[in-house]
Amino acid sequence: MFGNAPRALWERFIAPDERHRIPLACRSLLVREPGRTILFEAGIGAFFPPAMRDRFGVQESHHVLLENLAQVGVGPADVDVVVLSHLHFDHAGGVLSAFDPEQRMQLVFPHAHYVVGQRAFERAVAPHARDRASFIPELPQLLQDTGRLELVPDPEGDVVAVSRALGKDYPLHFADGHTPGLMMAEIPSEHGPLLYASDLIPGASWMHLPITMGYDRYPERLIEEKEALLNDLEARGGGVFFVHDPSVAWARVARDERGRFFGADPQAALGA
Repeated sequence: MFGNAPRALWERFIAPDERHRIPLACRSLLVREPGRTILFEAGIGAFFPPAMRDRFGVQESHHVLLENLAQVGVGPADVDVVVLSHLHFDHAGGVLSAFDPEQRMQLVFPHAHYVVGQRAFERAVAPHARDRASFIPELPQLLQDTGRLELVPDPEGDVVAVSRALGKDYPLHFADGHTPGLMMAEIPSEHGPLLYASDLIPGASWMHLPITMGYDRYPERLIEEKEALLNDLEARGGGVFFVHDPSVAWARVARDERGRFFGADPQAALGA
């Protein structure tokens, strides 16, 4: 998770267990508008068979996302749009039903429109040998079969993309450092833009520009993409929503006295 950063450094951020694993969240973001409910990513879900669940240290066998949605009064049929930054299993697995050896996997949001970057979708259909294990082979076809899949092409130049399903209030930024065509949604608020940075900046520790992941396809490019986005967000008084940070849900973009980016005023949860 910390790429080429030495363990003596990253242990200060997050302590590993006896199997050298660190705690990680798989955090989604729910937006409820008048007449519309939008889910930004779906986490890891419960589609893993028991052996794989143990390998990755997934602590719950039940579908945590569906339980959490129910606690705020949202059922699977109430979700109108699901936005997936890319189709790695820890970001998209939650759109699938829980593991059942007697049943084929299926999508759990029966009426949702799915928004995915075109190149990220193509990567899932034909993955590279380096990241093939990060994808769910059955998922692309299940999404296509709904007839409600929108593939968003990269915009030209520095212009952000706009999804038909989401609308212009949710600008979409693209990056290639983690995986080709990673799509990051910007959520508007009266307190400034909030970027669902996905795996470009998976947690508060990764705000520091040199910190990247071993999973990243092009670490040097990722650093450049991260710097450009953080510069832009800082200038606009924005923040970053963290998908994998176990204790920080979001923070504002700031710099310390040495000019290094960090997450200011970190918050454990994001409320209305």
